[in-house]
Amino acid sequence: MSTLAEVLARETREGELYETLSDGRLRCYACGHCCPLPEGAIGVCKVRFNEGGRLLVPWGYVGGVQCDPIEKKPFFHAHPGALAYSFGMLGCDLHCGYCQNWVTSQALRDPAAVAPPLRTSPEDLVRDALRQRARVMVSTYNEPLITSEWAVAVFKDAKASGLTTGFVSNGNGTPQVLEYLRPWVDLYKVDLKSFDDRHYRELGGRLAPILDTIRRLHAMDFWLEIVTLLIPGFNDSRDELRRLTEFVASVSPDIPWHVTAFHGDYKMTDPQNTTAEMLLEAADIGRANGLRYVYAGNLPGEVGDLEDTHCASCHALLIARYGYYIREYHITPDGRCPSCRTAVPGRWSRQFAGQIASRPFIPGSRRFTILDSR
Repeated sequence: MSTLAEVLARETREGELYETLSDGRLRCYACGHCCPLPEGAIGVCKVRFNEGGRLLVPWGYVGGVQCDPIEKKPFFHAHPGALAYSFGMLGCDLHCGYCQNWVTSQALRDPAAVAPPLRTSPEDLVRDALRQRARVMVSTYNEPLITSEWAVAVFKDAKASGLTTGFVSNGNGTPQVLEYLRPWVDLYKVDLKSFDDRHYRELGGRLAPILDTIRRLHAMDFWLEIVTLLIPGFNDSRDELRRLTEFVASVSPDIPWHVTAFHGDYKMTDPQNTTAEMLLEAADIGRANGLRYVYAGNLPGEVGDLEDTHCASCHALLIARYGYYIREYHITPDGRCPSCRTAVPGRWSRQFAGQIASRPFIPGSRRFTILDSR
């Protein structure tokens, strides 16, 4: 019986995001670790490796697919109500102890993480998305940067079929991978997990590449939204939240910032769950630092108007939400407030076409097969 690593090593092809160094090692540019890989070595991500002087990368499978309301990603300023056909592979370049997708992201590190890979093709995924009436395709569940070549192959087919595309990512990027993605990725969500480099090193990364990625994403005109999972005792001090939101506002006060509630998961079960009061306090800090679109997530109905979108000029209600459900929608076809005609930053459809689903679901008629582990 083959191990999962052995199975995945067969589901590869040569990548594009690398160069050969003068000493023969390969420098990978898929994520901020920029691993220098001698012959036979595998990257921090556990899925990109040097074999025979070529960088082999994941290809031809998914760790799972699910249809999500786009609000779950969360994107609040991109095609509200749309169904986002969400797919992911296996592996991650970080190892967060509270990861809610650990069965896929930590599959190569943790023997308890069992997510059998399913063989598929870009054409099959796009065909399935269209059959489900999705309007967006999103690479998520594991870290999409480390499987960027596969995501681009899927997104080329998706965009040819008229779909919008997106990444849900930890943001640990490089200039090279962002240039590679730019023609094919429309929406980009970054988890800004902390504003303390020590905390990032506990998670297996560094703060600087994430901040550089955020700046570049905005400058390159990706549609960008940022999420901070508020973890009591880890990243919830007023000073850290002040510095974090000051940074986001310095890039652009129009970037939506989602501060969301933590609950114990995976290896981090000690901190108390985030309360609505904690979210409200964090949101106040973000607003005081100039952010115009601040949202509170994971506690539907408990956070006042922080699930809703309001005009930054006249404060008129533009979109009312309960969790992922769109209760009201008032943005004009050209993306403006109907009351004062102020443009609302985002990626808006010409009209609100209703909502296929306000809860995630797994497509019922998938034609994917589990990869052979013999």
